[in-house]
Amino acid sequence: MKLLVIEDDPVLGKALERGLSEAGHFCQWERTGKSGLEQASTQQFDALVLDVMLPDTTGMEVVRKIRHDGIGTPVLMLTALGSVDDRVAGLNSGADDYLVKPFAFPELLARLDAISRRTKDRPSSQLKVGPLVLDLTNRKVTRNDSELSLTPTEFSLLEFLMRYAGQVVTRKMLCEHLWESDWEGVTNVVEVHINRLRGKIDRGFSEPLIQTVRGRGYVLRTT
Repeated sequence: MKLLVIEDDPVLGKALERGLSEAGHFCQWERTGKSGLEQASTQQFDALVLDVMLPDTTGMEVVRKIRHDGIGTPVLMLTALGSVDDRVAGLNSGADDYLVKPFAFPELLARLDAISRRTKDRPSSQLKVGPLVLDLTNRKVTRNDSELSLTPTEFSLLEFLMRYAGQVVTRKMLCEHLWESDWEGVTNVVEVHINRLRGKIDRGFSEPLIQTVRGRGYVLRTT
């Protein structure tokens, strides 16, 4: 696995880097929350090992930030705080598992393998195309962090377009998905909904995301 360790303790950080590397994993060690967050946001990792207490922030703030940004990388939190409330707080912040210091290294390896297996095939709760983010769990859509108000039909329409981002979606496909209807005679309904959705998604932005492909349908893409 490609692992990111965010740990400020030089002794533990070095031991984790060496141990994980010797176990056959690629390990990148960062000593601050800021540098770790930057790496987690710009690179793809199979899992993060994250200390709760960091010199510039907390591990809980780091995991909340990456979850807010739609990053679903599994997170194993390390802490000397072992109360039930502390463990619950860590899990509620978005972590996948929690390991109390001091710990046995084989247990850390086993927990990393477990969270990696659990999350590998888990469907993402967010769809993201450029600056557009659709949160399936909370039924929320944002563009450049500004929340957009969509009707249920517009939400479903946008979800379908985002799942086929970069591909032309025909009017027939949209009708069958949204209304389980034959597309003949209802193309105007599709156009009305697309125009309303386009007005909410693209209004006020220089880059239009929903584009019409003449004679074929629509495509959601960034330039």
